Amino acid sequence: MSALRRAVDWTFRDRRTGAFVIGQWPNLPLWLFFGFSIVRWVLVPQGRPDFWLRIGAGAALGWWAADEVLRGVNPWRRILGAVALVWLAVSATLA
Repeated sequence: MSALRRAVDWTFRDRRTGAFVIGQWPNLPLWLFFGFSIVRWVLVPQGRPDFWLRIGAGAALGWWAADEVLRGVNPWRRILGAVALVWLAVSATLA
């Protein structure tokens, strides 16, 4: 097996099932993030305050990201969660 194939297997294989996993159907935190984001997208152009919608979206995305870092099925999912947490931290600092 080539080094590239081993690296891809290590990165994307589910450690429990052996399945190749890049993504999955969204779970509750992601559905909440999508919901808050869509409502914000609809309301903000109308000049309505969006503070709580931003907080809700950020909290939901943070919940999902932390869960991926702690319980992700492969390194790819854990890295994705870590990147989302870093992005949330940077955006909170700049806001």
